[in-house]
Amino acid sequence: MSGKDLSNTSRTNWEALEAIDDEGIDYSDIPPLTEDFFEKATLRIPAPQVQRLVQIDPDVLKWFQAQSGEYKALINSVLRRYIESRDEQSAT
Repeated sequence: MSGKDLSNTSRTNWEALEAIDDEGIDYSDIPPLTEDFFEKATLRIPAPQVQRLVQIDPDVLKWFQAQSGEYKALINSVLRRYIESRDEQSAT
């Protein structure tokens, strides 16, 4: 963004916008979400959130946390070494 962009002020009438209730919102330019839409929809999780989806037993997590302040990197390193060792085993 340029400095010029930062100096622009919004021309939105925020008071009028905040005064509109849900029934007053015009959705005519948005297609309705049908059952077909949801049947074809795919859940996509951004990469930074994927790391939070792994379930780790509390005692295992506690052990890793006790090893290093960078316990997440340590867990990742252990998992990576495991994958690499499996790849080496399958290559032989």
